[in-house]
Amino acid sequence: MGDYFHDYAVFAALIVVGGAVVGGGLAANRLLRPDRPTREKLTTYECGVDPVGDHWAQSYVRYYVFAYLYVVFAVDAVFLFPWATVFSLPGYGGATLAEMFVFLGFLAAGLLYAGRKGVLSWT
Repeated sequence: MGDYFHDYAVFAALIVVGGAVVGGGLAANRLLRPDRPTREKLTTYECGVDPVGDHWAQSYVRYYVFAYLYVVFAVDAVFLFPWATVFSLPGYGGATLAEMFVFLGFLAAGLLYAGRKGVLSWT
């Protein structure tokens, strides 16, 4: 029973030490940084352009969907590398190859669906 609680004590000690390191870093930053707020520094900065007009602006969702599709397909492409290593092992070749083509079929279907919806057209 002593080993059981010892594991929790080690975990609690790691949490305390980690919190102290993070808190110490933040406190050191607060003490050592220069703090000279001015009116210009407190204004909203938006890509080098001074904000003008209302605080709400409409943006196109198409750009976000395009970026989301890129992330989805880039992350899914990462799964091809482990399959390539398993493909070389004896006894896994045919099944791994079939699974890879099923996976690529799903990716192609998603890309075809996005193309038919007009998401991939930039203008």
